[in-house]
Amino acid sequence: MIKKLWKHLTKRRKIQFFLLLVLMILTSIMEVVSIGAIVPFLGVLTSPEKIYQIQLAQPLIQILGLTNPSQLLLPLTVIFVTVILISSIVRILLLYVSTRLTYSTGTDLSVKIYRLTLYQDYLTHTSRNSSEIINGIITKTNIVIGSVLFPLVTLFSSVIIMLGIISIVFIINAQVALITFSIFALLYGIIVFFTKKHLQRNSQLIAKQSSQIIKYLQEGLGGIRDVLIDNTQEFYCKLFQNADLSLRRALGNNTFISGSPRYLVEAIGMILIVVLAYSLTLQKGDFLDAVPVLGALAVAAQKLLPALQQAYGSYSGIRGAKSSFVDVLNLLDQPLPDNINQNTTDSIPFKQDIVFKNLSFGYGKDKPLILRNVNLSFKKGETVGFIGESGIGKSTLLDILMGLLIPTSGELLVDGTSITQRNKKAWQKHISHVPQSIYLTDNTIQDNIAFAVVSEKIKMHKVIQVAQQAQVKDVINNLKNKYETLVGEQGVQLSGGQRQRIGIARALYKDSDVLIFDEATSALDNEIEQKVMEQIEQFKDVKTIFIIAHRLTTLKQCDSIIRINKDYIIERIDFNQIEHN
Repeated sequence: MIKKLWKHLTKRRKIQFFLLLVLMILTSIMEVVSIGAIVPFLGVLTSPEKIYQIQLAQPLIQILGLTNPSQLLLPLTVIFVTVILISSIVRILLLYVSTRLTYSTGTDLSVKIYRLTLYQDYLTHTSRNSSEIINGIITKTNIVIGSVLFPLVTLFSSVIIMLGIISIVFIINAQVALITFSIFALLYGIIVFFTKKHLQRNSQLIAKQSSQIIKYLQEGLGGIRDVLIDNTQEFYCKLFQNADLSLRRALGNNTFISGSPRYLVEAIGMILIVVLAYSLTLQKGDFLDAVPVLGALAVAAQKLLPALQQAYGSYSGIRGAKSSFVDVLNLLDQPLPDNINQNTTDSIPFKQDIVFKNLSFGYGKDKPLILRNVNLSFKKGETVGFIGESGIGKSTLLDILMGLLIPTSGELLVDGTSITQRNKKAWQKHISHVPQSIYLTDNTIQDNIAFAVVSEKIKMHKVIQVAQQAQVKDVINNLKNKYETLVGEQGVQLSGGQRQRIGIARALYKDSDVLIFDEATSALDNEIEQKVMEQIEQFKDVKTIFIIAHRLTTLKQCDSIIRINKDYIIERIDFNQIEHN
């Protein structure tokens, strides 16, 4: 899993992690030096004449011009303090770099998942629950950073530091080191054995319930009108409470499993130091002779125990986040479509016709076909209406026309060019779409009309023009802030008809040569709808227009009407035939 994650890191991040590894090794070396400096320092305090006679100390004695053993105390104190300060500074630097790098990597992963998700085809999006995606991008990515990536860096750091500490302790007293580390290794081994199943179960709960929480939030808040009318607040509160309680208990259990061994290990460590002090005194006969070794081992234990606990805490954190880690990796492994690198300035020529050739479509291998052997052609500049029962395939046919869905078999041809996954972006540059349910961002009216255009680049004269054509200009001018009025989340501050008209204005602002209206006037009254359609009529013969309408009168000006019947029967009729039927 870690190898899979490594593949998703940028080259720059990989280099930074290698540099971080160098910093970890430097930190380990400084820990070794700081522990090793304890022995001569305590030796000077207890028996300076013995240190004075050591051959390795002679270069320092000669450089400093020392004539008395007691004169060693000040320079060794300065050296010891300096080593301790440098070691601490390096540890702080390691913590800063580790934190900064792991959380920056978290941003890289979140952005990559969001980008990969946005580029998935429409059929993939229709088969997913948005709460799963949102949870993966936000919550689970945070879990991976806080409980996998950062602990993983900490684990590597702790192991490298432990290796350094263990090596210096072996040099000081190999027998004591072997016994001590064997006890600690056995203790943590037992803890890991008895907790791994709990951590695995908790990781599954965390992955599942974090998605459920977002799902219940979306459902409760998204359907707030029905919730208020039906008085079902407590129902959603109970669902949320059960999911949230289960999630937090799992997180709490992981925190306890991760942190609790520390107190047992610290107690055992203190007991070992006491036993060691007693045994060294018996061996050397004089306690003062044992002080330098005992002091070095005590400092080593003081540094080793936190490193051991950090390593175990990191391990348990990673185990506890395993299921979320898997979900994030799955999102990172989403394939990019073939047209990702297609030049956005490319465009498929459209000067003649659009053709459906032997086209069939179904929403999956195991699901029945919705459309079968459709053969239709439309001339550029034609206005075409679609009628048929609900669920018969009208919107699906237009989704294929827009390149949102790729035919199961057959082809969509534009001037003889087959529209595929590879070139659909170039075809979509021709299209403006007005769905029945208009999506509005929590932004101003002008930002919603000029959708996804930076505010500084919005052409206000064009915004006003299309607002007039969509019969929403007067409504906007009657608002206090006019075009700078905030519409609220999902346009909650506006009526359904006003939202639809803003959606129509948005399509007209794009100024495409193919306009598609999928029941785009269903919320308008007859008078407003007639005025809107009169404005749309002005584009007749200039733009190619496709209309699904809930009122037959909306289709009055269509050049032809496509009726989709049951049993996959499609026929082309005119408005007079509808009236007679």
